[in-house]
Amino acid sequence: MTSFLEFLVGLLTGVLSGFGVGGGTLLILYLTGMAGVSQYAAGGINLLYFLFCAPAALVSHIRNRLIEGQAVIWCTAAGILTSLLAAWIAGMVDVRLLRRIFGVFLLYIGIRELRAKPSEKEK
Repeated sequence: MTSFLEFLVGLLTGVLSGFGVGGGTLLILYLTGMAGVSQYAAGGINLLYFLFCAPAALVSHIRNRLIEGQAVIWCTAAGILTSLLAAWIAGMVDVRLLRRIFGVFLLYIGIRELRAKPSEKEK
């Protein structure tokens, strides 16, 4: 039953990741809250997981002409640098503090999304 549940969680979070909804965040919540995986291991699993989810979403976005080449270059450069810096800092931070920071971040994003007004395109 556990393997089937993990398969379902992987499937659901993969679909959500493809839509850009935040499946990776939900995967981390599941791994740390339900599966008992440490925060560092959950982050590593999430990064590996993303390597397999991202290409499918990328192909769809390219087909729908939703990718801007210039933005890709700048975002990739900034992402590489900040990811390396964040990984280095996270390696020095106590796991309990890291979990609290992640929880506050999720609360902030959730509240912000709940309070967001729909754009003209969404109406």
